Amino acid sequence: MEIGGRFNVEDRIDPQHPIREIRRQCDLALQALSEHFDEIGAAHGRPSTPPERLLKAKVPLALYSVRSDRMFCERLNYNLLFQWFLDMNPSEAAFDASPFRQNQTRLIQHEVADLFFSEVVDVGRHSESSLTTFRNQH
Repeated sequence: MEIGGRFNVEDRIDPQHPIREIRRQCDLALQALSEHFDEIGAAHGRPSTPPERLLKAKVPLALYSVRSDRMFCERLNYNLLFQWFLDMNPSEAAFDASPFRQNQTRLIQHEVADLFFSEVVDVGRHSESSLTTFRNQH
């Protein structure tokens, strides 16, 4: 992902930063749950923001102690690390806080959020303790 041809966001994230492993673990968890997202989409139509991205957004929100969904949506406009974590192009518009919250409520009602975080924990148990490393560095 490049901005104006000047730099690649991927290059801006330290190769040893533990957020890289956390992102990988989240992606593995999302892959394992893909059939659940298909069911939600089939039953209710796909929301404008993919459910995978909505769930994944909760991870940096928690890791970086962002105090509200509204503040996270605001920070997403300028925080390259958050954008990178969510596979967003920096020119892509950030989430609007109200629909972001409403769509997340729908995921909670379908119990997909619980499944996602359970899967992330399971994936994490089978690899290095990324969260411990993350906390120690920050």
